Amino acid sequence: MVNNQNFSTKIFADGADLQVIKSLAADPRIKGFTTNPSLMRKAGVVDYEKFCREVIKVIPDHSVSFEVFADDLDGMLRQALLVATWGENVYVKIPVTNTKGVSTGPIIQKLFEKKLKVNITAIMTASQVKEILAFIPNDAVAYISVFAGRVADSGVDPIPTMREVVELLRPYPNVELIWASPREPLNVSQASEIGCDIITITKDILKKLSLVGKDLNEYSLETVRMFYDDAQTAGYEL
Repeated sequence: MVNNQNFSTKIFADGADLQVIKSLAADPRIKGFTTNPSLMRKAGVVDYEKFCREVIKVIPDHSVSFEVFADDLDGMLRQALLVATWGENVYVKIPVTNTKGVSTGPIIQKLFEKKLKVNITAIMTASQVKEILAFIPNDAVAYISVFAGRVADSGVDPIPTMREVVELLRPYPNVELIWASPREPLNVSQASEIGCDIITITKDILKKLSLVGKDLNEYSLETVRMFYDDAQTAGYEL
């Protein structure tokens, strides 16, 4: 078991709450940030560009990924080129396909030709990674975001896929693998053990990281005490 002090995998915070981002910017465990339109909508973000620029002001020295939301390829490219101008630390997130299943590889290739940093997202399979690598030069600077948590939600063990992708990316020294959408602290340990470069986690999972490596006998006793104390506080009687 990897303890919470020696993860080899970098931790990126995932979310769209500006106050949380501000607080995590000072946390030495956090090496970067990611967000997406769904998280931003849930957080009540109204002005997309204004929010992203505020985030960059808060974390000018951390990697941060912002996603395009156009569905036509020309629109994606236009938005990507705009987003890339917002800061040197910005990675432009491009979904692996549009909503019709059309590959975004040609767009990604154009962005790399312009020497931009790209985060290719919403990937679920090693086959998708193989297909997209055809558009990625060996000197590209990029993230490959595989949604291991969603793979697990479907009842499939994501570990074999993540191991395969680690090997697929070895010829690309500046392309890093992101374990996206984790569900529990165990995923951080798993990502570290297989050599995954980065894992994105929410503030709730971050809070639980202190439990990694905890003595389970001690944890059992604490749990028993919690049940006892709650019963006493509630005044339960039999």
